[in-house]
Amino acid sequence: AIKRKSDVPAARPAKRAAKAPGAAKPGAAGGVAPQENRVPPPLSQGKWKNKERVLVFSSRGINFRTRHLMQDLRTLMPHSKADTKMDRKDQLFVINEVCEMKNCSKCIFFEAKKKQDLYMWLSNTPRGPSAKFLVQNVHTLAELKMTGNCLRGSRPLLSFDPVFDKEPHYALLKELFIQIFSTPQYHPKSQPFVDHVFTFTVTDERIWFRNYQIIEEDASLVEIGPRFVLNLIKIFQGSFGGPTLYENPHYQSPNMHRRLVRLSVAAKFREKQQVKEIQKMKKQVSKELMKEDPTDVVFETPAEEKPLEIQLVKPETKPRVKDKKKLRKIQRKKRKKLFRTE
Repeated sequence: AIKRKSDVPAARPAKRAAKAPGAAKPGAAGGVAPQENRVPPPLSQGKWKNKERVLVFSSRGINFRTRHLMQDLRTLMPHSKADTKMDRKDQLFVINEVCEMKNCSKCIFFEAKKKQDLYMWLSNTPRGPSAKFLVQNVHTLAELKMTGNCLRGSRPLLSFDPVFDKEPHYALLKELFIQIFSTPQYHPKSQPFVDHVFTFTVTDERIWFRNYQIIEEDASLVEIGPRFVLNLIKIFQGSFGGPTLYENPHYQSPNMHRRLVRLSVAAKFREKQQVKEIQKMKKQVSKELMKEDPTDVVFETPAEEKPLEIQLVKPETKPRVKDKKKLRKIQRKKRKKLFRTE
C-alpha cells in the first residue's frame, strides 16, 4: 500500500466515453435499440423577474358593494396583497409607508365619502405618478351572475381602446393600467394559462372596465365581471399628491350633480305653482270683464203674491206615544167623540 502525499491531489478515474445516439445496446436484437415512448419533461418554470406587487385596500365607511368589488379584484389579481382599512382621519401620503412595509410597488386605494361616493386611487409608490377616479355603475361578480368563467390565478390579456394611443394623459394611464392589472410572468400564485381579457374602453369621457372569458371553440367572448366605470378627476406627478399633470375639464362632482338635480326638481315645482297662479288670475279677470246682459230679464216671470194667513188658534200638540197601538186607540176615541157630538 502506497501512502498519499498531502500536497499532491488524488488522481480521478477517467470518464467513460459517451455512447453515440445510434450505437447498439448490448442484448438488443439486430444491434439497434428500440425507441421507447417517453413522457416529455415538464416545461421549466422561468425565473420570476417582474416582482410587481399591488396593495388593494380601502378606507373606513365603504358599503357592501365596494367591499365585494375589492374582493373580486383581489381574486383576479394573484399578485395583489391585502391590508386593514385605513382611518379616514389619516392623510393619504401615509399609504406610501404602508406600501413600503408590505413590499408593494403599486397601490389601488378605495376612498369612500358620505357613504355614497366612491373614489379610486391608482398609484405608483413611492415616486408617482398617481391618478384619482370617481367609480360609477359598480356591478360585482356575485351580482351579475354571468355565464363566463375563468381559472383562478390565470394571466389576463389587456385590451385598450385606440384612444389611449392618441392623447398623452390616456397614454400615461395605459402604462399605469398595464403595470397594475397585468399578472407578472412566472408569478408563484399565477397559472400558466391565458383565458380571459381585461378591456379598457373610452366612451363618454369615461373609462369602462369589462372582463371577458375567451372561448376556444369559436373564439367568442363571454362576460365574467366585475364591471365598473372610471371617471378621471386628476393625474398627479407624485404618489397621492404633488403637482397636477392633468385635470379633467368634463368632470362634475357628485355634490354638484345632486345640487343640479334638486334645483331642477325645485324649478319644475315653481313652474307648476306659477301656472296655477296664472290660471286663477285669468278666472278673476274674466269675471270682472263680463257685463250684465239686459235680455236675461225677459225670461224671468214674476211669482204670484200669496195672501198672508194669520193663525190665531194655537195648534194642538200631538201626543208623543211610543207605542203605535196606544196611538191608534187614542185616535179612535177622538173620532167617536166627534161622531156623538154631531
